[in-house]
Amino acid sequence: MWKRNFVFRADGQDPLDQTENELFHETDPALDSSGLNMDKYLSVWLQGEGDDQAPSVYTNVYVRTATLDPEKRVGFLQPLQGRTHQIKMMLTPAQKAFLRDWLAKTYPSAWEDADDHFHDIFEDD
Repeated sequence: MWKRNFVFRADGQDPLDQTENELFHETDPALDSSGLNMDKYLSVWLQGEGDDQAPSVYTNVYVRTATLDPEKRVGFLQPLQGRTHQIKMMLTPAQKAFLRDWLAKTYPSAWEDADDHFHDIFEDD
């Protein structure tokens, strides 16, 4: 199985340089949010058939919200969401456009072979 992760600031259009694992690996769960200065993020996981190097076809998208206090290194990771309507509501139009362009340009045959349901996630309503 092929997979790739992008992390966006909640209102950002370009992904961060770090993945979810890199950004949240050394953080503690926040037990109480009082006194915390939380930044909001969206973590997008893309999956496909194939090996670690390249997908032969894109198959799934999962998105989760996350918050992090970068100074205190504590945060929350919410459960992954995999339903199309939830994902479409969570991603901004700019984030959908970035992901659609990345998917189509990086592995064009995997994009072409993905089903319409997968493509629909990245279309603006």
